[in-house]
Amino acid sequence: MALDLRLWLRDEITALLGDIAGLQRALVSLGEQNAGVLIPGYTHLQRAQPVAFAHHLLAYVEMLERDCDRLWDCRARVNVCPLGSGAIAGSTLPLDREFVARQLGFLDIHRRVQLTQNSMDAVSDRDFAVEFCAAGALLAAHLSRLAEDVILWASAEFHFIRIADAYTTGSSLMPQKKNPDIAELTRGKTGRVFGNLMSLLTLLKGLPMTYNRDLQEDKERLFDTADTVRASTRLMAAMLSHTQVNRPACAAAASDPALLATDLADYLVRQGLAFRPAHHAVGAVVALAEKSDKPLNQLTLAELQSVSEALGRLAGKVNISVAAKAFGLASGGPVVGPGLSVVNQSAIVRRTNRSAPCRSSVSGLAGNPENQFADESRNPVTKAPMIPAGMASTELATGINEVQRSGDVLFMPTLQDLRPALQAILD
Repeated sequence: MALDLRLWLRDEITALLGDIAGLQRALVSLGEQNAGVLIPGYTHLQRAQPVAFAHHLLAYVEMLERDCDRLWDCRARVNVCPLGSGAIAGSTLPLDREFVARQLGFLDIHRRVQLTQNSMDAVSDRDFAVEFCAAGALLAAHLSRLAEDVILWASAEFHFIRIADAYTTGSSLMPQKKNPDIAELTRGKTGRVFGNLMSLLTLLKGLPMTYNRDLQEDKERLFDTADTVRASTRLMAAMLSHTQVNRPACAAAASDPALLATDLADYLVRQGLAFRPAHHAVGAVVALAEKSDKPLNQLTLAELQSVSEALGRLAGKVNISVAAKAFGLASGGPVVGPGLSVVNQSAIVRRTNRSAPCRSSVSGLAGNPENQFADESRNPVTKAPMIPAGMASTELATGINEVQRSGDVLFMPTLQDLRPALQAILD
């Protein structure tokens, strides 16, 4: 039984790594298709700063990459042969443990045979099962977080995305409903995966050495975790592959001038003001805009001067419409003004030029250990995200779209790079 469990789990981990790679590809593909889309970034579920939609998706790619690393590490401890341990004290027969282990593929990446070293530990060890359930629980938590974002984005309040009908259901009473069931079930099933981990830990905590019949209860928890996380991962990938982004809704949400408050503070810092007074000044501007029931970009020159001496000095050099352009507050959308954080967040790294972004989907993984680390290159995307038309003056948009490249990360120019274009506007 100890052998069969390790052989089965080794194959399940290999398959799960491939499933995670498929979800990563779906996220990268959706990001690439919408490279120019901006959305509000949130903290405390409150609008914070504008970010690229792709940047948000790639955060989950990173989480899943760590899940791959954990599963890969777990697989190394699963891939140890217990044969020859007997019931408790090994065997007096002349067994060739190394030969059997080699035939069954219990080899590390250097093709060295992996054998258990203590027979009593070998027959009672379920650490590898606990470790897999722990990695599965964290994977389920990441899937649940992704599912929650999808649920919010698909709601009428956000309306950032549209999920294909095959992955939603209607209501038995309300005909207008389109419920994101796949995402909700993924979120809900996370609880049972957590429960499986707790059940397995509780099962093991009081067992004396060595084997006890209690251990037959480990199978249900282990099998359910593997089935649940694999199904959830595959279905989330399929759903995202059939999801469309509502670009007008995203643009409207990202056009909130308040999102650029941090960038306005950064602009003042670039003009020589320390960040603390810059932060205070912009906070006062925001408070005034709220009190006046005006968007930030509709405050008058006099109102700006009444709040901050620094803003007054700046406003004295340029008229308010030009200042609005410089701050990135002009009407029509989230203009990429000086220091706008989204400029450096629009990088999309392609990780799909191999079978999997993580060290997972290597063909013949169990039977071909020397290839387990094959092709880990990560090539950058070949084209840069461009600033949508109409979001900035022609000069500024031209400067922004002169995309720079550094290593395997694409980024937009900084204020220093754009100074000629900005000077042309201010002049």
